[in-house]
Parts: sequence; structure tokens; C-alpha cells
Amino acid sequence: MLRGSKVGLRARHEDDIPILRTELYDDVANASRADGRPWRPITPGAEDPRLVVDDEEQGRVPFSVVELGGGTLIGTATLWGIDNHSRSAHIGLGLLPSSRGKGYGTDVVATLCHYGFVVRGLQRLQIETLSDNAAMLRSAERNGFVREGVLRSSAWVMGEFLDEVLLGLLVQEWKPDSKG
Repeated sequence: MLRGSKVGLRARHEDDIPILRTELYDDVANASRADGRPWRPITPGAEDPRLVVDDEEQGRVPFSVVELGGGTLIGTATLWGIDNHSRSAHIGLGLLPSSRGKGYGTDVVATLCHYGFVVRGLQRLQIETLSDNAAMLRSAERNGFVREGVLRSSAWVMGEFLDEVLLGLLVQEWKPDSKG
């Protein structure tokens, strides 16, 4: 397990899947904001491709996020779009509704940065988020990410186009203790 100051990032357990599916992905409005693909229902009992881990896939590393104190599942975190040639990747995370607003997001981003830069030897990490996602923007910027641009009207979310903010962090700019 990778440890932050408040959270741990561990392998996805089979019993995590029903909780993440119910709390994050069956919520149409939340899932539509978190995924660039259109929401669609998944048949009960079917494998949900967003949650099932394929240990053979090299371009995506999914984690379950747990509280360090008691090991309670509080969300999901992913390093995705891993490009070993250019040594870059994207960061994504989703916290259960009951775990939002407690500073976990900032710690998840910090822990993913440690994984990307130290464990994987990457040069660049990137985050794309909706422009109104103040919590993600704050978590990224507290970890040293820089706003690099706005993708105007690039995300179709629940009947309207929204702007996305592109943030980046280079390994030489990263300060492991910059969790703020």
C-alpha cells in the first residue's frame, strides 16, 4: 500500500466494487461529471469496466483509497494514460460523497504524485477537470500543479457543454511536502 498522510492507496478488492459502483457510478449526475464517456447503466452482476482491474493492462493503474486510521474505503484513484516513452500520465480520483470536504483529495493527489514520479519514474503528470470542480482544482494546485489552459466547451455534461481546465506538474517542480 502507498501511504499519504491521511489516506492509503491499495489494490482494488472484490468487495470494494459494489460500494464504488453504488456510491460513485450509479449516481448519474456525479458519474457524468467524472467520466468523459456517456453514462450508461450496467446490468447487475456484470463486470463494470471502470472498476474491474486488469493486471495485464500497462497504461492504467487503479487504486482503492482507504482512510489510514481504520482502513475504511473512501474512494478510487487512478494513474491512467501512462506513456512510458514520453514518461507522462494522467491523474484521476473519485471520493465517496461522505468523504468529500475532509482534505482527502489533496492527499490522494500527493500520493499519486509520489507513485508517478518516484515509483514509476515519470517526468510529467496531468489533470483534466471541469472548471467548476473547485475541490479538484484546489487539491491539484496545493500539490504544485500549474494551470496550463482551458479547453472551452469541451465536456458534454448532463445537457450542456462545460469548460475543462488542464493542469500539469513536472518532476523537477514537484515538492513532496507541498500538500499544504
